[in-house]
Amino acid sequence: MPLTIASRGSQLALWQARWVSERLTSLGHECRIEIVKTTGDKITDVPLAQVGGKGLFTKEIEEALLDGRAHLAVHSLKDLPTELPAGLALAAVPEREDPHDAVVGRKLVDLPAGATVGTSSLRRAAQLRRLRPDLNIESIRGNVDTRLRKLDEGRYDAIVLAAAGLNRLGWAGRIAEILPAEMMCPAVGQGALAVETSSSGAGWDACAALDHAATHSAVAAERAFLRALGGGCQVPIGAYATVDDEGLHLVGLVIAPDGSAVVRGQREGPAAEAEAIGAALGANLLAEGARSILETTVQ
Repeated sequence: MPLTIASRGSQLALWQARWVSERLTSLGHECRIEIVKTTGDKITDVPLAQVGGKGLFTKEIEEALLDGRAHLAVHSLKDLPTELPAGLALAAVPEREDPHDAVVGRKLVDLPAGATVGTSSLRRAAQLRRLRPDLNIESIRGNVDTRLRKLDEGRYDAIVLAAAGLNRLGWAGRIAEILPAEMMCPAVGQGALAVETSSSGAGWDACAALDHAATHSAVAAERAFLRALGGGCQVPIGAYATVDDEGLHLVGLVIAPDGSAVVRGQREGPAAEAEAIGAALGANLLAEGARSILETTVQ
């Protein structure tokens, strides 16, 4: 019996699902992909930050896992809530793509005052406003190809997207600038894939071989940081963890939507203590002023 992979129907989501399918096939598993339309896919005319709620791009897919229509699901990890439904688990996190944000169109330094920059992310918009308060930041929705088309039509002078998606879809050549984490802290889990399955069974057993330990530890720290702050994927929170021979290093920030205030910090420790490191940094930032920023954001 083939393994059924649940996925959104966007070009990027299907690329990710096929990537996982190819690796499972190479391990001897037969696979098929089932497209599931999510709430986030149905709401295309409202900025995500205004929609509210968690799991905009995952809820219906997780329902397919729970009712047995699918054995596993492939998500962009940054879309996956930090708390999974009972009975589901993160079976694998493959090696991460470039986690940084990318500017398409023109480099930030080359944009004149008043130029229009498009982004669907409250986190990106807030950091852009802090970097360049003279820019006009506007919401942009749609799949990656849709956003690129809107840029080409002249609706925006530049747009900001995840470098990972552009790389995966073969559009790396359109990147004008990669923003370093010191300038634009990435979203929690950005650039990583999440392979979600039931807590046991065929999906879990098959996907375990796809896991990349260092990436899994890094995103575990980031997700624990986000969980400690009580935030979802549509709040102005950034986090980026790296793992090397010396251990795990995590940086995180909480920023006001208008860029007027920011609280940032960092923490290090053994990769085996990834979740504890993330939780501790989250607690630190809350104590240093992040709580008031978050309470203002969700009102």
